[in-house]
Amino acid sequence: MGDATTRFFEDLNRRGYEPALGKASGRLRFDLHEGAQTTHWLLEIDRGKLRVSQEDREADTVIGASPAVFEEVASGRGNGLAALLRGDMTITGDPRLVVQIERIFPGPPDSEGPGRHLRREVH
Repeated sequence: MGDATTRFFEDLNRRGYEPALGKASGRLRFDLHEGAQTTHWLLEIDRGKLRVSQEDREADTVIGASPAVFEEVASGRGNGLAALLRGDMTITGDPRLVVQIERIFPGPPDSEGPGRHLRREVH
């Protein structure tokens, strides 16, 4: 598992609350597939309150990707929506949650906007 991926999820869990998700609620599971092995990250959002675990539980939305693709997104070197459009990531369930959480991912190192504050914490 990549360092940026682990730091990304650990940072979300430490934060406990994310104002950008104050109106969002739901459970997202990230399934990172590499061969026969799958690593799970479960993100539970309750009106901005965040809880992260590595449980393989039912979720409103499941995002699938290779660890390498997700590492790029978690580090800010890649864009999740672009990865979805390329077919490098998959979504099952409620796509609205994906749009809502997109803003918590870091942007490129030279970016401006909501995700830029994360790049220092994730890199």
